[in-house]
Amino acid sequence: MIPARTLVDTVTALLCLRQLLDEPLSDLPWQAILDRAAETDFDDTFLRKELRELPDAERQGPLLAVLADQLTEAAYTPAEALERVMNARRRLGCDDLAAEEPIPPVSRTMARLTGLARLNELEEGATAAVLHPRSGDLLVALRESVSDAEDSPFFLSADPMPDLARLARRRLMAQGVQEFEMDVADGEELATEDWGNPHVIACCLPYEAAETRSPLAVLQRLQDLTDLLAEDRTAVVLGPADALVRPLPARGEADRLRRDFLEQHLLKAAISLPEGVLPFRPAHRTAIWLLHRTPEDKRTGQVLLADLSSRNLAPQTLDALAEDIDIFRDAGWRADSRHEPRNAAVVRATALTSAPGAAFTPQHRPHADRYTRTVVERPARISETELRLQQLIGATRSALDHAPTIRANAVLRPDDQPARRTTVARLLKERRLRRLPGHRIAAEHLLTGGAGHYTVLTPVEITGGAPVGSHRIDRAVLLNTYEHAYFTEPGDIVVTATPSFGAYVDDEGLSVVAFPARVLRARSDAEYLVRPRVLAALLRSAATEHRRVRGAVRSARRIEDLLIPDLPSDEAERYDALLADIARRTALLRQHAAALDDLTALTAAGLVDGTLTLTEPPLVRPSSDS
Repeated sequence: MIPARTLVDTVTALLCLRQLLDEPLSDLPWQAILDRAAETDFDDTFLRKELRELPDAERQGPLLAVLADQLTEAAYTPAEALERVMNARRRLGCDDLAAEEPIPPVSRTMARLTGLARLNELEEGATAAVLHPRSGDLLVALRESVSDAEDSPFFLSADPMPDLARLARRRLMAQGVQEFEMDVADGEELATEDWGNPHVIACCLPYEAAETRSPLAVLQRLQDLTDLLAEDRTAVVLGPADALVRPLPARGEADRLRRDFLEQHLLKAAISLPEGVLPFRPAHRTAIWLLHRTPEDKRTGQVLLADLSSRNLAPQTLDALAEDIDIFRDAGWRADSRHEPRNAAVVRATALTSAPGAAFTPQHRPHADRYTRTVVERPARISETELRLQQLIGATRSALDHAPTIRANAVLRPDDQPARRTTVARLLKERRLRRLPGHRIAAEHLLTGGAGHYTVLTPVEITGGAPVGSHRIDRAVLLNTYEHAYFTEPGDIVVTATPSFGAYVDDEGLSVVAFPARVLRARSDAEYLVRPRVLAALLRSAATEHRRVRGAVRSARRIEDLLIPDLPSDEAERYDALLADIARRTALLRQHAAALDDLTALTAAGLVDGTLTLTEPPLVRPSSDS
């Protein structure tokens, strides 16, 4: 069996060789492949060693050559195939190649923020450098950002681990970068003496545990990095948020050094990112700094701050952020009155330098947020909610005034009148109930947020985990994909035993029941009618004695086997009337509570984003009659 790392190294070497030879490898004997590799990699800097040192090469080599050709056919090009292998490195067991790499959308965004694509169009001989390249994700992202350009920039990098440097070279060469267009050194120092300082720099600082990490040491690393920045040169750095954007001890050494980046007009943008940017460090929160050495006569004293720490890093979010920074850059690193950042705020650097220890995050929402429909309509929605509350109070008072006091008139049952017992299974056998199965509805067909035409009753709604109506389904999807689906009828009892017991009476009907929930429907032609509300209440009570215990897959008893009383008609009628009265009052109280929750949320949202203020209520003049 080939070790995972050896497999990845060998397959990527074969894919790189196929890209360079532009011909299939499976038709060649293994020795011929080794000879072609020696001719292609004469100095053995990127693939020759990986092929030469393959264990059991005479047997494994031809098989892997066939695999490389098959991957190429599936991905259309060797470069695409190689990147698919790198995307699968975690599943293949090469954790060391993925542990320090950010998620691909962040790598692509960092490459875009460097501005390399624009620089390459304007200036020949541009140099792009990557510090701490690891397995080469940032290098590939930079290359892909200029894939449509006529001239390729020169790529400069260095890694102290020779095997990682070789992998980075393979990935770049598979992407079409010639050997003379890169210098990926084995070591820690960039070859700036040979090639000069880079035009753009991208860097992911190596991870350090919070127990040993020092914000001062992180900032000193960034200070050393700025020594590579000549005038009008840019660097984009991903590092720990506690050093780059979070509050620091006021006037401490780290705080003074961080504010020094602003006083020297180096820091142009600070972006807070959520946890999970480094998949192997899911609790590690990171941030991005955009640094640019601006000529003295072009300095504006402004900085762009963005807080995405509570946002999903969807492509739309990252694209909007990159566009905001592109506009900020094109405007000469100053706010453009014609464009308000969507996910950021442009502030004066002095607002941060004059506040020792302050976080590098926006303290206020963008001014344009004041003119969104949500904000403009908020006072009217609050007024509507207040009016709805008054109406509910009036309706509740009227209902309670005209309704008698709830009296269950419950007394102990006489010993000589024992209750007759039954089960759902017996009710089904006596044809007093009918059982209907739920439908297996695909998750992608369940709509939320009020979309869709029909309510879907899933176990979440039946057990009370979400309000009824949380899931819906589109009419066309239901009729075309689930042609055998049925709708509930008024009075149907929807029950489930997974993940816990639940019983819900659908008073309105016209809903769809999702498996594993199912329907118990009372038969109207039965000699002794089953009252849905009564049966649901009795089942809920009986199920509490047979709950699923920790570690068990299912409850101790099936729903069909729960033992419940078979109440006489007159007693069932009285209990049904009691439950109906309780349901009416509960519905009013729930509406009242929901309106209060809406009023609380609307007011708090307006106060938090600074678009609402609360004024003194108008004085009510006493009437002339008083």
